[in-house]
Amino acid sequence: MKRSRRIRLVLLGGLSAGALASCTPAPPRTVTSTDVFTNNHFVPGVGYYHAPFRAWYALPYNHYDTRAAKYYYGGQWAAAPFTSVVNISAPTPEAARQLAAQRTDVRRGGFGSTGRSSFIRS
Repeated sequence: MKRSRRIRLVLLGGLSAGALASCTPAPPRTVTSTDVFTNNHFVPGVGYYHAPFRAWYALPYNHYDTRAAKYYYGGQWAAAPFTSVVNISAPTPEAARQLAAQRTDVRRGGFGSTGRSSFIRS
């Protein structure tokens, strides 16, 4: 009896480890100037995409500031919201490069992993 119970526990442990390993999110892909984004598409660490201006900004498109009574779009503030029929576009090559340099959702290599290796002297 003990032998069969032990085998079951090992099998269940292996299945759960495999299930947890497959839950890691896929790494974000590189953005190019041929990719298309909708208005207010958000990228962590970069901001919101303003489709009519084909670039990313810190605040959402037509964000309203109640204290200043102004709207934010395309990197500027105005008394009225910006209206445009463009709600989907591709970023400029410069905006795509800016996105690649600023985004915080990409895991980059760094120090620390080499210190975890183990050495076994024979």
